[in-house]
Amino acid sequence: MKPFYVYILLCNDQSYYVGHTDDIDKRIAEHNLAESSCYTKDKLPVTTVFVESFGTRDEALTMEQQIKKWSRKKKEALIAGDWSKISQYAKKDFKRNKK
Repeated sequence: MKPFYVYILLCNDQSYYVGHTDDIDKRIAEHNLAESSCYTKDKLPVTTVFVESFGTRDEALTMEQQIKKWSRKKKEALIAGDWSKISQYAKKDFKRNKK
């Protein structure tokens, strides 16, 4: 079975793009060649900063959708492989207004 990949690109404007694919080399090349009407088309060149493989497209897509909702700090912790910070950034701060 062919693996699927979740990847994060650092764009020229310092923003992140998260995607998934079954052919990582081809997909990254497509981004850099602006061969799709994608977010990255006007933000070239892009640099691959994270890649993780998954057994199925559904697993990769689920992870992609999760990461897209994350804050920039949490994405950067993932890129750095800092699991303690990922956990820290995952916790919500429910401070109540005190009168």
